[in-house]
Amino acid sequence: MSQSYDGIFENNRKWVESRISADPTFFEELAKTQTPEYLYIGCSDSRATAEELMGAKPGEVFVHRNIANVVNSLDMSATAVIEYAVQHLKVKHIIVCGHYNCGGVKAAMTPQDLGILNPWLRTIRDVYRLHQTELDFIADDDLRYDKLVELNVLEQCINVIKMACVQERYILEEYPIVHGWVFDLRTGKIIDLEIDFEKVLKDIQKIYNLSEDQWVMSRKIK
Repeated sequence: MSQSYDGIFENNRKWVESRISADPTFFEELAKTQTPEYLYIGCSDSRATAEELMGAKPGEVFVHRNIANVVNSLDMSATAVIEYAVQHLKVKHIIVCGHYNCGGVKAAMTPQDLGILNPWLRTIRDVYRLHQTELDFIADDDLRYDKLVELNVLEQCINVIKMACVQERYILEEYPIVHGWVFDLRTGKIIDLEIDFEKVLKDIQKIYNLSEDQWVMSRKIK
């Protein structure tokens, strides 16, 4: 274990050398500021690392991760990250990315007392309740888990869209746009769930509009 831990610092040294070798001003530029276009909200699972699966470089993605990529309005960590990314970093895209074989999603489908995890997993159990008829119709356990992973991503995207900072900036700038992804650990591929962002905005406006202004749907989202 000690050798594994010490190896981290050796890897860091090699990484620094490779970066400087490719670009002597890399860290000088990196230290100046960050201007990411993407906010990535993903699972804490050690196998689903944001920048690596996206092929992104340092400074290109603002990242928030938690168990099962949950966005709960009572979670100050998630809401603060979204607020900062939208209002100050001016990200253009917010990505909620789940992954198949998610332990958090599986736990939420298991009738078991998991202690302090119970209130966290309740958000995912609520997704199951909302889509129970569809999910219970799927006989295969693995396929049902996969489907709940996808539905959880969709519902968390809706939770992002409910936030006032997202609504208000979209009215002014037509950004940010919210996307739902699933990372397939079995293939390494990202699956775009192709959320119709403008339709979701329009559908929830009556209930979740937190601005006196009307949303303007003036262009085709790409």
